[in-house]
Amino acid sequence: MKVIIIGASGTIGKAVAEQLQADHEIIRVGKTQGDFQVDITDEASVAALFAQTGKVDAIISTTGGVHYGPLSETTTEQFNSGLQNKLLGQVRLVLLGQKILNPGGSFTLTTGILAQQPIRTGVNATAVNGALEGFVLAAANELSGLRINAVSPTVLTESLGKYGAFFPGFESADAKRVALAYRRSLEGIETGKVYRVW
Repeated sequence: MKVIIIGASGTIGKAVAEQLQADHEIIRVGKTQGDFQVDITDEASVAALFAQTGKVDAIISTTGGVHYGPLSETTTEQFNSGLQNKLLGQVRLVLLGQKILNPGGSFTLTTGILAQQPIRTGVNATAVNGALEGFVLAAANELSGLRINAVSPTVLTESLGKYGAFFPGFESADAKRVALAYRRSLEGIETGKVYRVW
């Protein structure tokens, strides 16, 4: 299959590309690196990306930023940054991407454990991840002939040095294990599912 991986230069994206590259044609996309570049917060940028790639069999998103900070200090603008980036950015990939997917094609988005298990300073992440999972559940019913799933990883083992303090008592998962869930979404038959790697 011809597969676009958006966020391919990140820890998860690299692991997904490595997991799939022996069996599929991979198009690596990043904000500043890769075969193509895209800003998922900009509709024109996403449209330009898909115009360049042409028809594909799958779009995998392993990207999206959210705001972390105490709720008492969070501004509307800060909260909106996560909505515009990780939430609407990935929704935008589906809204525009459905036009370039071949019949039987699939989307795989990325949410996260915070949708169900919140942490201190992570309200924006919990809201965004929860909304994404709702989007996947509903969109699966309307994407005629296409599939959509999401992967919800816990904190990555590779990221414990940077983020471990924010996840006290959480069990981590390494990126190679997380990447298996993206393969399952890509090569499987299910739709409207959230694959939790916890």
